[in-house]
Amino acid sequence: MKKQFFKIISLLLVISLLSCSAEVRDKLTPTPNAMGKVNEVVVIADKSIWEGPVGDSIQYYLSSAYLILPQPEPIFDLRHMTPEDLLEVPMRKNFRSYLIIGNLNNNTSETTNFIKQDLGAEKVRRAKSDKNFNISIGRNKWASPQILIYQFASSDDDLIANIKKNYQAITQKIHEHDEPFVEANIYQVGRNLELNKKVKEEFNADINIPDDYFLAMHDSLSNTLWLRKETDFLSSNIFIHKLKYTDQKQLTKEGIKEIRNNLGKYVSTEIENTYMYINDVDLPMFLKTMQIDNHYAVESRGIWEIENDYMGGPFISYIIHQSDTNDLLYLDGFIHAPGKEKRNYMQQLEKILTSTKL
Repeated sequence: MKKQFFKIISLLLVISLLSCSAEVRDKLTPTPNAMGKVNEVVVIADKSIWEGPVGDSIQYYLSSAYLILPQPEPIFDLRHMTPEDLLEVPMRKNFRSYLIIGNLNNNTSETTNFIKQDLGAEKVRRAKSDKNFNISIGRNKWASPQILIYQFASSDDDLIANIKKNYQAITQKIHEHDEPFVEANIYQVGRNLELNKKVKEEFNADINIPDDYFLAMHDSLSNTLWLRKETDFLSSNIFIHKLKYTDQKQLTKEGIKEIRNNLGKYVSTEIENTYMYINDVDLPMFLKTMQIDNHYAVESRGIWEIENDYMGGPFISYIIHQSDTNDLLYLDGFIHAPGKEKRNYMQQLEKILTSTKL
């Protein structure tokens, strides 16, 4: 009897030790590195949700056109998967950005069960009693760095309404999550310390210029620098220009058009009488106000073309009012990449210019 007792105790100890070692092993197992491209989002949803009105709404808002490019490109590249797809290929859990959509009242839905498990019972009760609680953020569930955005409601109609209400916040969260990767792509070649110093001396501004840009033109009379990056398929350009603030008209659409079109005289081709100008007839020019380094600024986006030649592309510019010196700092980025997708290149220019410190 005693021998049998000790055998049982020994077996329980072995099981306990094996369990403990499994827990230790799980804790010591390194978290996989998240994979995937910038602006790529995996949408986890039941097939019926994805192929119905809810899925249409997701694609309408999150695959809408990135402002503003000559040929439309989406804000995000969406990939649909079901929970079963994740189980089938475990590596599908290692993407960087997930949007998880589910109707909390659909008790047969694998996605709904997935959401409920991750949210926990208390949050699920809150979501069913409070319609304003319809979105939640998770981090590093399967890999790192990883973001999981849970969008939920108690009916498909409410899901559609919530997506419409929340898509801008969702977009911002994913862009913020992607920001370190955008920056890593920009500065993988390092920083051009010589150009950074020149910009600081000329404009009293800190702008981190990547090392693959070079000085294309310096016009000291007009306080203008033109910086360029050239590859086999891409020409990426930055104008930096300073002028005195005289009146509010300089910060309007017409005022910004005048500044940019004046700078366009520096850009020409081998054909005579060519110069760059804003084409806001075929596609509109968009403006919005913002803050850059705690200074009032106006962002403008549009397309440029070359007069008397067949060249064009997108631009993004920022005019910043320095109230302490009564100056305007005009920063402009534009690219020429015929036949190539341009969204990510414009996103990189946006990052460089908006990081300016005055």
